[in-house]
Amino acid sequence: MGQLRVEKVQEFIKQEVSKIILNDLKDPRIGFVTVTQVEATGDLRSAKIFVSLMGSDEQKAATWSGLQKALGFIRSEIGKRIRLRMTPDLSLHIDESLDYSAKIQELLIKIKEDEVSQ
Repeated sequence: MGQLRVEKVQEFIKQEVSKIILNDLKDPRIGFVTVTQVEATGDLRSAKIFVSLMGSDEQKAATWSGLQKALGFIRSEIGKRIRLRMTPDLSLHIDESLDYSAKIQELLIKIKEDEVSQ
């Protein structure tokens, strides 16, 4: 399958999953979630959804369990909204890149402050 088509489907899945989480999920455990990336296989049979969770550790844990419970609903909604022969199997993964970039930023600021103080 063409790489361009796979990329378009990935972007569409990302947009639709974001809409589903924002508007359609009624689970009170689900807090602030951002869908950062979707990686689909070349045959579009499976897709990894990377999400970034905000809040305290217990809020993140509650949000994660709520998202895991809603994964079947999300997949069925994707199947209704995207016209493909097969709806991809979805798996959720936590995206730590935002936390990592914030930590790097803190370290850079600390290095700069140390240079100024010397």
